[in-house]
Amino acid sequence: MSARRNARPTVKVGAHVRFRGVKWQVVALSGQDIHLVGPEGGGEAVLAGHLFADPGFTVVGADTPQAAPQWGLFENAPTAAREKALAWQRHVREVECGLPGGPGSEGAVREQYDPERYTLAERERTEAEELTALGFGRVSRTTVQRMRLAYRKQGLWGLLDHRITRASSPTGRADERVVAAVREALRRRRGRSKGTINGLFPLINQILEDRHGPGTVPAPSQATLYRLVTNLARPGELPSGPVRQVPTSVDGRAFTPATALRPGEQVQVDTTRLDVLALFDDGRLARPELTIAVDVATRAILAAVLCPSATKAVDAALLLAEMAVPHPARPRWPDILRMDRAPALPHQRLAALDERLAGAAARPVVLPETIVVDRGKVFVSAAFTAACEHLGISVQPAPPRAPTAKGIVERTFGTINALFCQHLPGYTGSDVTRRGPDTQKDACYSVPQLQDLLDEWLVHYHHRPHEGLRHPLMPRKALTPNQMWAALVAVAGHVPVPLTGRDYLELLPVRWQAITPAGITIHHRTYDHDLLAPYRGQSSPVAGRGGKWEIHYNPHDVRQIWIRLPDGELTEIPWIHRDHVHQPFNDHTWQHIRTHAHHHNHDASQQHEADLADALDQLMRRVHSGHATKTEQALLARATTAPIPAARHPHHDTGPTTDEPAQHSDSDGQGANSENDSIDDLDGAPYDDLSPAPATGFGLYNAYEEADKW
Repeated sequence: MSARRNARPTVKVGAHVRFRGVKWQVVALSGQDIHLVGPEGGGEAVLAGHLFADPGFTVVGADTPQAAPQWGLFENAPTAAREKALAWQRHVREVECGLPGGPGSEGAVREQYDPERYTLAERERTEAEELTALGFGRVSRTTVQRMRLAYRKQGLWGLLDHRITRASSPTGRADERVVAAVREALRRRRGRSKGTINGLFPLINQILEDRHGPGTVPAPSQATLYRLVTNLARPGELPSGPVRQVPTSVDGRAFTPATALRPGEQVQVDTTRLDVLALFDDGRLARPELTIAVDVATRAILAAVLCPSATKAVDAALLLAEMAVPHPARPRWPDILRMDRAPALPHQRLAALDERLAGAAARPVVLPETIVVDRGKVFVSAAFTAACEHLGISVQPAPPRAPTAKGIVERTFGTINALFCQHLPGYTGSDVTRRGPDTQKDACYSVPQLQDLLDEWLVHYHHRPHEGLRHPLMPRKALTPNQMWAALVAVAGHVPVPLTGRDYLELLPVRWQAITPAGITIHHRTYDHDLLAPYRGQSSPVAGRGGKWEIHYNPHDVRQIWIRLPDGELTEIPWIHRDHVHQPFNDHTWQHIRTHAHHHNHDASQQHEADLADALDQLMRRVHSGHATKTEQALLARATTAPIPAARHPHHDTGPTTDEPAQHSDSDGQGANSENDSIDDLDGAPYDDLSPAPATGFGLYNAYEEADKW
């Protein structure tokens, strides 16, 4: 079997690696230790983390993986430029390996591009002649070579014509002496009462005469001065009227059942509307969109995400991370739904490989090799395919008008409807003929609540025998997805080289925000750092985004964001109250705090944000110490992976047990929960336990050693 296209390098027995400037051969994998043999016969056992952290570490003979693509920038290029870059990509791949689709793709190699018959220089010269004939202009071999090297280093971003992506100068072709005079005039007017733009003209002309002499610099036109002042003035200082100061198959195809022999070999992904009405944030009743990923080998539902609106490409890309990350068990779940209590799973051996499995839910964790998707624009988008390509995941689009190509995931939707949806209030049925007249009156769950119920049901699903899973020695015995995963987990006995931190940041969701004098504001949270000082109030160099800057964020931990500065690197910008909150939290928790907080002084927004941060910290401390209500415990359980103490007994609850806001008493200024919710007794509690648990990496897996234990 050929290697996966664009797969990341793997360390396995027999592979050669470069470590400390010396070439070694891997002879054994044992737990966290990798046993190496040097060129002179000397052996050494090295921890995997120490080996991967070596600056000169490489897997000899493996292709160097490309850096994470900068899709936030590529998608802002003009359509014609993107199409031309994609066309160049096929030609560059054909020059390098003979196939326009890249190594491992289908098709025949054309004779003039056969790597075994012609040198790279000859193939480049042939490609240049072909591109010239196709209308690409006069293309030389040097141009083809330059584009090929740019693609190796930067991917598709390197194939763009950067003359059209380069940000235009705010001053255009204006005389540099005039530009300097305008900047000086604006500087002198800073801190004074604003006038009009016309009022700056005499000052600009006076500065030009003082610096260069009378008549030396031609007087610019009024239109030029208007444009320069408008582009160079900072927000809040533009003297053009009052400006508010900004604060600091059915067509004959034969049906072929999908077959997979190891977990992750083939994963089918699809999206549909859930047959349950949910209450959206804006008060509407509608059906949320459900996206799931089903592993063919184990029939495990690796990820299931509900979205109020249509699923976006970034949401589909984040689905990849949901598959390969252990899901934490909720505190209120029965013990049988925990990984360490599931009899069908080899928990002790799995926990030795990854400590995160100790408190995980009893459901499979799989890194897919091939993903089968339909031709919806979400799954064929550049963001989703680029994330899959970078992670070494092959994307296989299903043939058009062939629903049987994804029969397993389509059937799984029916299972979810039959075993989960029809037991919920607000169930709409599969069509209007099955819909009851009081469906809208019965609907009572929000989308986050439905997601919680679905997450718990998924763990039950993996304990249920599946008719499509059979033991090879007992064909009449139906296995559960967990049992099949436990039986097949020893097949993939290799260690993928971990992604770099920069790669993870590039794959995070992207949004575009302005940098104000106060920093960056997102949902009433302010992010600021001294590094933003030169860019406050300035426009982003990215064209087509209205001057906003590219921001990457983690939806599960909003205590910091990452901004792409002009140097091209993603820089971390913390929340100004990050040191006051000791655990990760998401937007859902933040909105809960804002809903229950009283903002009496609408002018003191900074103090209000500080009060919200303090309320959030108190909420986390109550949950950590076991003094939280059931509502608060359930809220934090969705946002944390650390064990949470059980909720207090119902007669000790200090607030309502539903998601409705607590009723506060206006007569005495104290709510019903003011006495029991006091945290005065917690002031002496140490903060060490409030910090998140240290993250640990994957261990090494020895398939032969594991086979002896089974």
